[in-house]
Amino acid sequence: MKLKTEFGKRFGGECNIFRAPGRVNLIGEHTDYNDGYVMPVAIEFDTSVAYAPTATNKLSIQSLQEPNAAEFALREAEPRPLHNWTDYVRGVLVQLERAGYALRGVNLLVDGHVPIGAGLSSSAALEVATALALLAVLGQAMEQTAIAKLCQRAENEFVGSRCGIMDQFASLYGRAGKALLLDCRSLHVRFIPIPKDASLVICNTMVKHSIATGEYNLRRAECEAAVEYFAQHRPAVKALRDVTEGDLLRHRSGLNDVLFRRSRHIVTENARVLAAADALESGDLSAFGQLMYESHRSLKNDFEVSCPELDIMVELAGKIPGNYGSRMTGGGFGGCTINVVAKETAEKFADQIADDYQHATQIRPTIYITNAANGAGPAIS
Repeated sequence: MKLKTEFGKRFGGECNIFRAPGRVNLIGEHTDYNDGYVMPVAIEFDTSVAYAPTATNKLSIQSLQEPNAAEFALREAEPRPLHNWTDYVRGVLVQLERAGYALRGVNLLVDGHVPIGAGLSSSAALEVATALALLAVLGQAMEQTAIAKLCQRAENEFVGSRCGIMDQFASLYGRAGKALLLDCRSLHVRFIPIPKDASLVICNTMVKHSIATGEYNLRRAECEAAVEYFAQHRPAVKALRDVTEGDLLRHRSGLNDVLFRRSRHIVTENARVLAAADALESGDLSAFGQLMYESHRSLKNDFEVSCPELDIMVELAGKIPGNYGSRMTGGGFGGCTINVVAKETAEKFADQIADDYQHATQIRPTIYITNAANGAGPAIS
C-alpha cells in the first residue's frame, strides 16, 4: 500500500491506517446548525491517516499533498491555530486533551483524496480519520456520535468555522447505497436506500471557497438573531427548527427582510428534506429532483449563498436528459452541485455538463460520479 510505504520512508517502521470519507449533501443546506434535518451521503473519496506512536512528546504531521512537515508539542498551554490544514489535526488533539485523554507522541502521515474547497467536507474527513488514529494510539474506544461531536468542536473552537454536526456525522455513519436522514437535534438517523438506477454526479465549479470565512459565520449569526426574535413571541422556540410557516406569517412585520428570508429558507428547507425522504423511499426520483431545484432557488434567493457559477451549473444540468434534479451543495459561495442522474446516462451527462459549463464560463469543471459509500474505519490493505 502506497501510504504504508511512504510512511516507512519518512518516519521509519510500521504503521496502521484509518480512512474517513467526505460527504455530499443531497438536500438540507444550512439546516444542521439550526437543529433541523439534512440528507447527506458519504462519498467514494476519502482521507487516510497513517499513524504510529513514538517515544517523543510531540505530534509530527506530514501530508502527501503538502510540501512542509509540521511538529507540535503535546499539552500546549495555549495552543493557537496557524490557519492552515494542520489546524484540523491539532484541533482534534486539543479536544482530546481537554476531554482528559493523556496523549502520547505520534507520527501521522495524511493522504487526502477529498477535493479541497469544494464543499465535500475534506476537513471533516481529516478530523475523523485523525480522531480514530489518535484514539487507537491510546488504545481507547469512543462511540461514533461522541467522535462526531468532538470533531465538530475541533472545527468550531480551534479552526474557527461554526459548522454543524452533519459533516462529521456523515463521515462516520455513512452506509453504502444509503442516504442518511439525520435529525440534527436528536441525532436520530434513518437510512434511506438510493434507487439502484440512480447515480450521484458531483460537479465542481472550480470556484474555491473557505467555509471558515465570514459569510458562513454571518449566516449563523443571522439565524441566531431570528431565533431571538421569534422566541419573544413563542418562548418554545429554541432554534429555527421550531419556527413554523404560521409563525413566519404571523410575525413577519417585526422582522427585517434579510432575517425573514433567512428564516423562510430554514423553515421551507426542513419541510423539503422530509418530503424528499418520502420521495426517495418510494423511488419517486422526479419528485425528489423537483425538491432539489426548489432547494437551490431558496439557497440562491432567500439564504443568498449561491454564486453565478453555481447557478449556471444548475441551469445547464436542468437541460440535459436523464437528470432528475440539481442543486448547490455545501456551505456555498462556490464549490459543487449535486445531481441525481439516471445511471445509464451518467457518463454522457458528465461529459455534456463539463463542455456546456466550460463554454458558458471559460472554466473547465471537474466532474465526479459516485455512489453512497461506507463511513470511516480501518483502511483495507
